[in-house]
Amino acid sequence: MAGLSIWHVVIFAIVVILLFGTSKLKNIGKDVGGAVKDFKKSVREEDDATSLNTPRTIDAQVKTSESTSVKS
Repeated sequence: MAGLSIWHVVIFAIVVILLFGTSKLKNIGKDVGGAVKDFKKSVREEDDATSLNTPRTIDAQVKTSESTSVKS
């Protein structure tokens, strides 16, 4: 089984920092964070839009069920 020890992770982090540099890693982190933030915002807006289409009061639900039972 190929388990990773703390030394493997440390060596991997050092190699990544040497290859990309700290400024490029900071920019990548900022871009990924912005993408996640935009994704969460769009999901939240979609949930808000669908909740606006559904009735919120009991009277509206009763009227809706009465109108469907009358049509049947």
